[in-house]
Amino acid sequence: MEFLQEKLQDAEFWVAVGLLILIGALIWAKVPGMAMNALDARGAKIQAELDEALRLREEAQALLASIKVRREEAEALAAEMIANAQADAARMSAEAAVKLEETIKRRQAMAERKIAIAEAQAAADVKAAAADLAAQLAEGVLTARLQGLKSDPLVDRAVSEMAGKLQ
Repeated sequence: MEFLQEKLQDAEFWVAVGLLILIGALIWAKVPGMAMNALDARGAKIQAELDEALRLREEAQALLASIKVRREEAEALAAEMIANAQADAARMSAEAAVKLEETIKRRQAMAERKIAIAEAQAAADVKAAAADLAAQLAEGVLTARLQGLKSDPLVDRAVSEMAGKLQ
């Protein structure tokens, strides 16, 4: 008994007894079950969040794949548009070169016609000037002859021939 009395007076014994009573009260109040339920609920919430994160990740991957496909389609369309634009530019350049060549030929022909007309006009002007000059010279020569002679021997002979023919 002495042993029991010593233990009843020992503080460590009462701390152990209090701890056992507390543990018993917690078990009687079903605290471990509540803790397990709380942990299970927390685990279920975490699992739901993980499932949602997985679903969102799959959606993001699907969206990324869709965006990649659309980007590739847009790049293909852009490349096609660039190729078409280059072909159009080459075609327009060729057409412009042909039109330029036609314009140059047309202007060259027009210039040649103007030159020919100018040459003909110049030749006509030269001929007219030469004729005027020849007429002036002839007039000058005839005037000088007529002034130097009272009668022209050619005119006299022509008049006498006419007189003979009229008889």
